[in-house]
Amino acid sequence: MKYRHVVFIVILILVIDQTLKFWIKTHMFMQQEFVIFPNWFRIHFIENEGMAYGLKFGGDFGKILLTMFRLVAVVVGFVYMKKLIKEKYSTGLLICGSLILAGAAGNLIDSMFYGLIFNDSVGYEVAKFMPAGGGYGSFLHGRVVDMLYFPIYEGYLPKWVPFKGGDYFVFFRPVFNVADAAISTGVITILLFQKRFFGKHMQPKAVEHSDAVAKDPVA
Repeated sequence: MKYRHVVFIVILILVIDQTLKFWIKTHMFMQQEFVIFPNWFRIHFIENEGMAYGLKFGGDFGKILLTMFRLVAVVVGFVYMKKLIKEKYSTGLLICGSLILAGAAGNLIDSMFYGLIFNDSVGYEVAKFMPAGGGYGSFLHGRVVDMLYFPIYEGYLPKWVPFKGGDYFVFFRPVFNVADAAISTGVITILLFQKRFFGKHMQPKAVEHSDAVAKDPVA
């Protein structure tokens, strides 16, 4: 796998992610929802000021810190991907790394620029792109657009369920976007197949250590 393939995957995910976010932002009002498949898949528009899946981090300062962290992570990520390619790591790992990198870049774009290029989605008003009165926020203060909602199960839990018995429960409750999905897919796949992805590159070190012990019994 070559570096241009990594760039292609990142651009492809970014185009899908940003196209969907742009459409949602300019065609739907806040909390509007479309049912795609009854009972388990909906398009539900919300905005997220923090991390993936609606998590928040440290208020206004945390928002800036998180955005800067994403920016550094993306820059370092591209450099690190070159290193992995040079050292001939597995295609699977490089694809996963590309997904994570693309996801980080997708949410970074929202955080950096959406406050500048869109006005606020208030009430039943649909946001406008490049509004005459300016955007809803400043640089680095944009909100991440989320829309993918999979409430696979909605209902009251049986009374016998520990701690939550009788409560209304939704699974899967978080609303997320394509960038979040790319990051999660990449991370989970790496965790599941880490031995396959990294095993071959750990073996030479073990062999070198064995040779050193054989040559120097005292070691």
